[in-house]
Amino acid sequence: MGVPVNLIPLTTFGAQVTGQELTFGLLLPWVTPANGQSVSVKVIHENDQFLQRVPPVASPLNHSVDPTYGDYWSGTVDLTTGAPPGSSWGQNGRYLYRFCISRPGGAPDIDWIADPFAQAYGAGKISAISVPPNPYTWSAAEANWRTPVLSDLVVYELNLAEFAHGIDQAMSRIPYLADLGVNCIEIMPVTDVDPEVDWGYLPDGYFGVDERLGDAAQLQQFIDLAHQHGLAVVLDVVYGHTGNNFPYYYAYQQLGYASNPFMGSFGAHQFGNSINYQLQFPRDYFYTANNYWLDQFHVDGFRYDDVPDFWDGPTGVGYADLAYETYQLAAAKSPGGSYWARFFNGGQVNLIQCAEKLDDPVGILYQSFSNCCWQDGTLAAASDLAAGRVSDPGTFGLDLVLSGYPDQVTQGSGAGATTMPKTAVQYLENHDHLRFLCNFGTINPDTSNPQPDPIFFEGDRSLWYKLQPYLIALLTAPGIPLLFQGQEFGENYTLPLQGIGRTLLLRPVRWDYFYDTAGQFLVHLVRALLQIRRSLPQFTAGSQYFYNDAAYAAQHLVLFSRGTGSQFSLIAVNLGDTDALTSFTFPQAGLYQEQLARALGDANPQDLTAASGAPTAFRVPSNYGGVWTA
Repeated sequence: MGVPVNLIPLTTFGAQVTGQELTFGLLLPWVTPANGQSVSVKVIHENDQFLQRVPPVASPLNHSVDPTYGDYWSGTVDLTTGAPPGSSWGQNGRYLYRFCISRPGGAPDIDWIADPFAQAYGAGKISAISVPPNPYTWSAAEANWRTPVLSDLVVYELNLAEFAHGIDQAMSRIPYLADLGVNCIEIMPVTDVDPEVDWGYLPDGYFGVDERLGDAAQLQQFIDLAHQHGLAVVLDVVYGHTGNNFPYYYAYQQLGYASNPFMGSFGAHQFGNSINYQLQFPRDYFYTANNYWLDQFHVDGFRYDDVPDFWDGPTGVGYADLAYETYQLAAAKSPGGSYWARFFNGGQVNLIQCAEKLDDPVGILYQSFSNCCWQDGTLAAASDLAAGRVSDPGTFGLDLVLSGYPDQVTQGSGAGATTMPKTAVQYLENHDHLRFLCNFGTINPDTSNPQPDPIFFEGDRSLWYKLQPYLIALLTAPGIPLLFQGQEFGENYTLPLQGIGRTLLLRPVRWDYFYDTAGQFLVHLVRALLQIRRSLPQFTAGSQYFYNDAAYAAQHLVLFSRGTGSQFSLIAVNLGDTDALTSFTFPQAGLYQEQLARALGDANPQDLTAASGAPTAFRVPSNYGGVWTA
């Protein structure tokens, strides 16, 4: 693709522990003694961080020049000397640290610079390291884990803070997710941000787990346990923009430099502070970050947030090059002998690279090494129907069958050509949108206040049954179905279209919904649908067709089929409030069993006997549907 990228040695940058000695390395291009500048590191034991009488230990760093990246500052701190009186200095535990730039001429120091290569964080703009190190030991089962092939994926998106109050408690929910029938967890960003309550999409760091969620060993254990239960893990990463305290933004803004060795206008520049991929350093930095999460945490891939912010075309140096280089990184590994073997399954390199490029989801599949993408078409069409903004389900049906999306694409040419499976992610809910139930109507949960802030309104769960046909369609449609945390039992939060009310409110999953009538019916339905999806090959491979018939549309019906070889299924859903009597001409005569009723344990399923070339009449219940299979 573009200019070759390099792995940055993480043993050189960041913080390292050797016995009772801490070693620090910080790349700060253009910060030099020649400009009268110096850099120091300030270190304190975590036990002392809020004690007025215990100051941090400040140590000067030495300047040198890295041959690739420029000005480099490094030094060591001995934990056996220089202890502040009454402190925990020298004891085992976590040490917090930050960097400080001193300037000439009486200019104030630039303090509170975090480590751009930190692998752990403290509260606020501060980095952390443990003494002694606390490496995670992977289970013996991890060596046998294999990432599922793309066509088999069923994804569950979650925010660790909202799903179960952090990594530790989320681990207890892994058996539930496996039992539900999903086989991939997509985790919203885990790296460092400023606020204690936040979605994570304005990162200040990229190589560690934010302390509000847990620590590195806990996340590694979470991933290990997920793999033991047959669940892949995908991380949501934000590589197009940063938060205000990302070190390479904050330090150079404070220095007042006109240019920046890392940041700068690039791509669509829609959010945050733009990263300049025209520069070698940031390209290497994010390539190294991908390698770090794949190698050290054994993640199965990435969901790349806001790709337009670092998109400069299919042959550019931004997203397309990063996706290509990351694919080649995995493909170059040996199929055996290491944890990277997880990607060599079914004759493909099953690294999951999912692009969020909502302005051109089809294009990103053709123009990059992404093998899947987010797309809002299905959600938007379904929401319009549910909210009554449109009545014709034609657009929804076409989106369900992923009309216009490729099944595979050959990337590159000649000897380097790679033919890859491709598909889109299908969803009715995700972190960016209000819960689908809100489309049917909202209620004010605060009965004591007749005019509360609309941000606290909720979807009317008495209308839970209206979700059923949409769930049936979603979980039997082609592509990769995605459920958002709690969707399976009718979670009903609203969400503002814009503003900090979107990201700075905690919306914990209300697990008590699992036990009420609506929750029990919906969970039972989701489990049954995912059982059907797993058991019948036409739901993960083969052809699909939407029957865009005006007669069906007039009855609020959506009919589509899935087929492979002799396997054929008809899916019919009724989005209306009255039962619909309709007919369908099946491709061959014979008995068609209604699979959904069977999976739900219904003793009287509506099986159909089809005659050759003649329409077969059947009933589709209101706000429901069925799956008929030869």
